Amino acid sequence: MTERTFAAEDHLPRVPLPTLEDSGRRLLEWSAPLLTAEELAATEAAVADLLRPDGPGRTLHAALEEYERTPGVGSWLDQFWPSRYLGRRDRIALNANFFFLFRDDTVLAASTGASQAERAAGIIAAAVDYKLALDAETIPPVTQRGQPLSMWQNKYLFSETRIPGDPLDSVRVPYTDEWPGPSEAKHIVVLFRGNIFRLDAIGPDGAPHSVEDLVDGLRAVLKDAPREARTDTAVGHLTTKPRAEWAASRQTLLADAGNAAAIDTIETALFAVCLEDFVPRDEQHACDQLLHGDSANRWFDKSVSFIVYGDGQAGINIEHCGLDGTTVLSFVDTLLATSAADHAERSGARAQGLPTVEPIEFTLDADQRADIAGAAAAFAAYADANATQNVSFENFGTTRAKQLGISPDAFAQLSYQLAHRRSKGITGATYESIATRQYRNGRTEAMRVVTPEMVAFVDAVQDPSVDTATKLAAARTAASAHVARAKQCQGGEAPEQHLWELEWIQRRRGAELGVTEPIPLYTSPGWQILRDDYLSTSSAPSVNIRYFGFGSTSSRCIGVAYVLLPDRWNIYLATPKPVAAEMHAYAEHLRTAVADLEALLASE
Repeated sequence: MTERTFAAEDHLPRVPLPTLEDSGRRLLEWSAPLLTAEELAATEAAVADLLRPDGPGRTLHAALEEYERTPGVGSWLDQFWPSRYLGRRDRIALNANFFFLFRDDTVLAASTGASQAERAAGIIAAAVDYKLALDAETIPPVTQRGQPLSMWQNKYLFSETRIPGDPLDSVRVPYTDEWPGPSEAKHIVVLFRGNIFRLDAIGPDGAPHSVEDLVDGLRAVLKDAPREARTDTAVGHLTTKPRAEWAASRQTLLADAGNAAAIDTIETALFAVCLEDFVPRDEQHACDQLLHGDSANRWFDKSVSFIVYGDGQAGINIEHCGLDGTTVLSFVDTLLATSAADHAERSGARAQGLPTVEPIEFTLDADQRADIAGAAAAFAAYADANATQNVSFENFGTTRAKQLGISPDAFAQLSYQLAHRRSKGITGATYESIATRQYRNGRTEAMRVVTPEMVAFVDAVQDPSVDTATKLAAARTAASAHVARAKQCQGGEAPEQHLWELEWIQRRRGAELGVTEPIPLYTSPGWQILRDDYLSTSSAPSVNIRYFGFGSTSSRCIGVAYVLLPDRWNIYLATPKPVAAEMHAYAEHLRTAVADLEALLASE
């Protein structure tokens, strides 16, 4: 008998809570390669202040230890994640949401017709099948080296909607006290040309509609929206606003009962399907539209939005507060690796005639229309100020890396650092996301890629006087150090999130705890420089996707989202347009860095 989806949750080990001494020491170690002697000395003084026996660091850490011991708390990070994700005040569109571009030759795609409606119907049928299996807890827990991983994020896949607030967002989601158990919603929302429709994917008696029914429902949507919605009536634009501004706009909408009902329909929908009325020019255009698109045709607060183009190509946009890439990949793989007919049979889908399809309409006054139009224009300009580039290696993947005797991820990160030095002349702070789902409520850990060994490797390769044997040894040493640090992060032995949560505790409870004065650590060079990314990297290995992507995290950062598989390596780069030239130079240097590193490792 297959283990129930959430059976292992209460038995998973807890995320280890580092000691204050360990996090202080690691912060110094991890930031040192990026600091001058003066900056390091200033950071050492700030860490020493944090570690004072009677200092604020001790008080905050004691409060965190007390919280972790509280009955019902699964992890000391349980409050960190809402603070980190729901506390951000800028736009989530482009800044936080991420995407996957699906392959065209998946089992699911091959099992449907090639039209937009047929491809979208197959995806809906697959997702509904997954939803019903999740409700019944028959989705097998994902395992890693035989050990079950946390599955709690799967509860955020259906009917989860981020709700804008001030000073903090909230989440409307099933499996909570406010909404016990799984979602009973039977509908999805379909967006086309800025028009929003409710479509019942599940019939009144709980049986899903057949794929053919769904095709007919989607064709009805395409027929009912022959024209583009007026810009100032497409309410989806508002979801691109900075969060407090969107919260204020939402409150004005809720004042009208009809609008409140429309918003409720959208927020309770199982997921969104965004039908586009164009065919992407190329893969980069497809990726860009998955990242931000025309915001008239999006509701970025929905946890899951499938986007289907005019030619049937498809992908997914994810709201990040409750979902990480590893969870979404497992979900997507399950959808795409099975035929539409098999999904329909497994879910008990049957022909029931045309599904209920109803337009979702808003009553808007002049001020609200102006608000929507303003949001549309502001986001269009914001998206236009984002530069992107795809880089693909069709003859290099994990198989070749392993032949060369190196960790594939270490090879990738050594290449990224070498290309960065060559394109900008510096070594800069680099983030890599490390999954920690082997722990209860586990999500990710923040790895900092720049080790002393990594710097030494780049220095050696860039020095024409250094011989090949020395360069090779430096590469091997840097790769080993990279793997060791990744294992540290997987083991919960990383400083950043621990120290960051202490900062959040001061914000939340500083007055209560008597910790109201600024803490020097958080203005220290080490803390600030370590976290000021030049490169923000994350990996999404799945044979069912072509590209993974997200936006840049700062005015000079390059987002590096990569799909590294046995036979290929696809990368999506994103950065603000003012530094686009540096990103394009980085892409060119990345191609030569990969070739040079491969040749170096092959020279043994």
